[in-house]
Amino acid sequence: MPELPEVEALRDFLSENLVGREIVRVLPVAISVLKTYDPPVTALEGHEVTEVRRYGKFLDLATAGGPHLVTHLARAGWLQWKDRLPDGPPRPGKGPLALRVALDTGAGFDLTEAGTQKRLAVYVVRDASEVPGVARLGPDPLAEDFDEGRLAELLAGQRRQIKGALRDQSLIAGVGNAYSDEILHAARMSPFKPCSSLTPEEIRRLHEALRTTLTEAVERSWGLAAGRLKAEKKSGLRVHGRTGEPCPVCGDTIREVSFSDSSLQYCPTCQTGGKPLADRRLSRLLK
Repeated sequence: MPELPEVEALRDFLSENLVGREIVRVLPVAISVLKTYDPPVTALEGHEVTEVRRYGKFLDLATAGGPHLVTHLARAGWLQWKDRLPDGPPRPGKGPLALRVALDTGAGFDLTEAGTQKRLAVYVVRDASEVPGVARLGPDPLAEDFDEGRLAELLAGQRRQIKGALRDQSLIAGVGNAYSDEILHAARMSPFKPCSSLTPEEIRRLHEALRTTLTEAVERSWGLAAGRLKAEKKSGLRVHGRTGEPCPVCGDTIREVSFSDSSLQYCPTCQTGGKPLADRRLSRLLK
C-alpha cells in the first residue's frame, strides 16, 4: 500500500509533470472506482491543473476554475505515468486499469489496481474537504508544528496498542502497516505496547523515529519516476516484509505476527526484550 512517503513522491512527480497542463479526457474504465457523481468526471475536461497536494495518503489534483480530482490508491492501487498514451480509448475488461487521464500534450496517467478487492477510490469534488476520508484526517506527522508535545497530546488517553494508534488516519495522517513497523523498530518499541504506558522518554524516541523514518523515506523517493517508487519503498524497509531475515541492527531473526488480512514484523531483541510475541493465527492452528 502506498503510504505517506510514496504519495508525497508522487505529488512531487506530478507537480513537475501535470501543473500547467490541460486535462482533455477523463476515461473511467471501472465504474466502481468513482465514489462521486456530482460534478461528473467530464467537468475536469478543458481545465488546467494548477496544483497537486497531498492529504495523508490522498492525492488532490486542483484545476483552474474547475473541480478537484482526489484519489486514494488503497492497498493495491497505483498511478502509472505515460509520456505518450495509447491511441484510442481503453477497453473495459477484467484488467487492472481503472481510470485514465489524458493531457493536451498526449501524455497522461492511468490509475490501476491489482487483485480482486477493489478499494481504489476516485472523487471529483468542488473542494478536497468534501471527501469524507480527507475531512477526518489527523495532523500530518511531517508538519512543522508536529512536535513531541503534539504527539503526546494525541496519544494521551488512547486505550489501545501503539501499532494500531500509528495506523489510525484520524489520529495521525499517512502512516500505514509498513512504516508503522519501521517506526516502532527505530523507536525500539513493541507494537503491542499500550499507548497509556508510554513515558516521556518513550514519547521522545517515538517522535524522533516517526519523523526520521518518514523524512528519510521521502528523501530516498525524491526525483524518482512514478514507476520506480514501489521498488524503492521495498528496498528501504528494514523489518517490514522481512520475516526470517536478520535484523540489520542486532542480527536477531525478524519475526512476524499474522492477522486476518495483514501482518506485522518486528525484532525481538530490539523491541520486545528478546521475547517473541504471540502469533494469534498460529496459536489457533495449534489448538
